[in-house]
Amino acid sequence: MKNLLTAILLAATGTINAQTETIQYRPGITPEGAVYFLPKTAIRIAVQVEKTTYTPGDFCQYAQKYLRINDVQQKPSESYKVTKIDVITEGFADKTKGFAVKFNAKTSATNVVLSDEGVLLAINADAQEVDKPKEFTPAPKLKQKSPRDFMSSEVLSASSTAKMAELTALDIYEIRESRNLLTRGQADFMPKDGAQLRLMLENLETQDKALTQLFTGIITKDTTEHIFTIIPEKDFSKQILFRLSQKLGIVDSDDLAGAPYYIDIKDLNILPAKEPVPANKKVEKNGVFVNVPGKIKMYIYKGNELIYTYETMAAQYGHTEFLSGDLFNKRYTTHLTLNPVTGAIMKLDAEMPK
Repeated sequence: MKNLLTAILLAATGTINAQTETIQYRPGITPEGAVYFLPKTAIRIAVQVEKTTYTPGDFCQYAQKYLRINDVQQKPSESYKVTKIDVITEGFADKTKGFAVKFNAKTSATNVVLSDEGVLLAINADAQEVDKPKEFTPAPKLKQKSPRDFMSSEVLSASSTAKMAELTALDIYEIRESRNLLTRGQADFMPKDGAQLRLMLENLETQDKALTQLFTGIITKDTTEHIFTIIPEKDFSKQILFRLSQKLGIVDSDDLAGAPYYIDIKDLNILPAKEPVPANKKVEKNGVFVNVPGKIKMYIYKGNELIYTYETMAAQYGHTEFLSGDLFNKRYTTHLTLNPVTGAIMKLDAEMPK
């Protein structure tokens, strides 16, 4: 993740001194020193979608007749719904904020830590660790017990589906009666201890569930994760983040088969307006640029229903500031650590010589 760019110049100790020159980066110009970018802030939105699949049972048309279960579907179906939203921020190189630190022959040893994209992370210090997104791991699919494994020979040899359903229903009622007798302690053959009782009850429950599914059908669930990354530059409202169809899942943003999920971004304007630099002010060329991020709030809507909010600092909603080269002179060693997502100062201290 980190690429350590070490500029070792003539002196033995210290950091960037007053002779360090910072110039605006232009592609193709790479003066001796460290070329770096400041970051812009991206919002990573992880949406988990649960797919529910219904498979009708072989005896679904007899569910009401034999088990008194109403409204059992007789056709297979699939449905999708959003179950979870997770949001984190990430930093990317802002190619509009590229700078070069140029060292002259009198500059002492300097350690500049850059990311793989060339984002400035630290000077004479370790970079801050970046929070990594949680890796999505789908839940393991449970192996379904086949109902036919629990059918009696009498059921399997029945001459019609209706007869098979009738006999299976009788078996289900017998299983439930046996379970009730065990729990009441009235069974003819009671288990010797609690562990054996628990095992017998579990086996009866498994048989009951498997055979009942022949009437009620089988429901399975599967969850997938979809990643949406946005890098906002200004406020916006009712922008489509994604569309979700209850029958098809996530669809294209222009596919009207899916219901829209919208996203709003609002600048909270926590920073005062930056005063313009007077025309007659002498521009200092020594030092390092850092970000002063602004703060934004994100809203996610399902149609008109607000379902998620998130606040974060964002580099592109703030401005840059210049750290004077006086902070980086040979009298002491200055340690600078920047936030890898916003480019803001996380830590700035100086180590005085002994």
